[in-house]
Amino acid sequence: TIDLWGDDLEVVFASHHWPTWGQERAVGFLSMQRDMYAYLHDQTLRLMNLGYVGAEIAEMLEMPPALAEQWHTHGYYGSVSHNVKAVYQRYLGWYDGNPAHLWPHPPVAVAERYVAAMGGAEAAVALARTAFDEGDLRWAVEVLNHVLFSDEHHQAARALQADAFEQIAFGAENGTWRNVFLVGAKELRDGEVATAAGRGAPDLLGALSVEQILSSVAIRIDGPKAWDLHVVLSFVITDLDETYVFELRHGVANHRRTDSPADGGTTLTLARRSLIELFTGRLDFGEALGDGRIVLDGDPIALGTLVSVIGTTERNFPIVTP
Repeated sequence: TIDLWGDDLEVVFASHHWPTWGQERAVGFLSMQRDMYAYLHDQTLRLMNLGYVGAEIAEMLEMPPALAEQWHTHGYYGSVSHNVKAVYQRYLGWYDGNPAHLWPHPPVAVAERYVAAMGGAEAAVALARTAFDEGDLRWAVEVLNHVLFSDEHHQAARALQADAFEQIAFGAENGTWRNVFLVGAKELRDGEVATAAGRGAPDLLGALSVEQILSSVAIRIDGPKAWDLHVVLSFVITDLDETYVFELRHGVANHRRTDSPADGGTTLTLARRSLIELFTGRLDFGEALGDGRIVLDGDPIALGTLVSVIGTTERNFPIVTP
């Protein structure tokens, strides 16, 4: 960006920032941003090559003073710790090379074992209380996490965990981290927090391609329920003059664009908008057949069979309890 437009810059508009005005200040801003992300990336890889894992690098890595003194390089939205782990995961994934981390018990099972090893829930909460009082909030929340995953209704653990999350949030420079800790505290005190974000906005749905809508169906298939099913559906999209074959077999759905419907399957002829509305529950299948928005050739039960194994999704779920 600097090479292409640096000499002509008058203002830079950056994500999560107000504008930076003036050619010299704008180039300086871009230079610092460039160096910050390059330093995070390159030093993470350097330490990876010395055998350190993401959690270790996140504690070790410090930004150079010249970068740290810039307000716009501070962790108001992201953080060094968060970004270092993301860089590590990009290259090496979730596994850190330690065999003890390769096949651990899942959260509830491991929590039950940790709590038992600590002498029971009351003893574990006492340990967490000591850590809280001494200011070791990170250890407090880790211990309490095990208590709550072994007994999510333990009131003393819920109250102390909420207090610990809140204290970490009050000290967080990173706004997104602060919000996460506060949401965790609220969930423990007031119950599961429903997301306020809506989904299924008409404009968004209307922009979906045929491939996107068929892919969205595929990832909602309840695999075990569909293990023994074999369904072949062809969709002739009238307004696009395109044909797609959608096949469910072995619990997995595949789709492909073709020149003609599949032999021996069921074919539905409809517009792209009708396809979207059909799979988002906004179109009554029987009504659409009656008024001609959908033309069916083949087994009318085939679509119903497919729909019967499309699972539901859940936006609202706990984040600090099982």
